[in-house]
Amino acid sequence: MDRYAFPHDLLMAQTAWCAVYGQLATTAEGGAAHRRQLLELSRRITAHPFWQTPAGTPAARVALKELPRTQVRR
Repeated sequence: MDRYAFPHDLLMAQTAWCAVYGQLATTAEGGAAHRRQLLELSRRITAHPFWQTPAGTPAARVALKELPRTQVRR
């Protein structure tokens, strides 16, 4: 069971961020477009209302960043 109950849209934004970052790192084309996507996704993640709740702790931020990586390993 997950320790944090992240909102679905926040999880999707973080998952998309990881995917776009991977594309930026592995493809030579579309670098500017990928960077624009990363900036927009970063804005959505950092400005999400979840971080204003008591559950939005620094530990929750780390857990959110780790979540897509742990799901890939399963």
